[in-house]
Amino acid sequence: MTGGRSTTDTRAGAPGSDSGSGKDAILRAARRAFTQRPYAEVTIRAVAADAGVSPSLVVKHFGRKEDLFNTVADFGPDAEELFDAPLERLGRHMVLALVRHRRERQRDPLLRVVFSLGNTDERSLLRDRFHEQITQHLAARLPGRERTLRAELIAGHLLGLGATLSLHREGAGSTATAEHLADLYAPALQTLVTGTAG
Repeated sequence: MTGGRSTTDTRAGAPGSDSGSGKDAILRAARRAFTQRPYAEVTIRAVAADAGVSPSLVVKHFGRKEDLFNTVADFGPDAEELFDAPLERLGRHMVLALVRHRRERQRDPLLRVVFSLGNTDERSLLRDRFHEQITQHLAARLPGRERTLRAELIAGHLLGLGATLSLHREGAGSTATAEHLADLYAPALQTLVTGTAG
């Protein structure tokens, strides 16, 4: 299914790479399509229609459907941004990065994996990549005992924050600053990062 394409190939999905070319709209449409429908039912034409672009533009930017799927299933660039901080500040950084990502790019860096739960087709690749590029990547950075468990719990907290902000799009969280959300949410994450309570 991966066609030999590297999981870190981000030629057409890198943050800030749109520049009015339609790439971001295509990626948003592709994420919706691949996470909500079986792979076999997704077509380049349907993704293009949802994105408001021509099918040829999708092919120009992302190649075949398989290549587009691999881009959607790649959490590598998002992981680099989320975890790019010293351990002593990682909890706060993750909250700030997630909130700013959502507000500046109009998408959550992680939530697409939730739509893959319970499916057995190609969308299982989303779960595999999430485990490898998010959970295992984070676990390798954590000190102390039960690193994998703590990494899984941190991932759950981040997914929960993203889901909450999505659920309450016009709620109190939508008007709170990223810094204030980090003040409230990051301490629990930081406890999991360090592996110490209190």
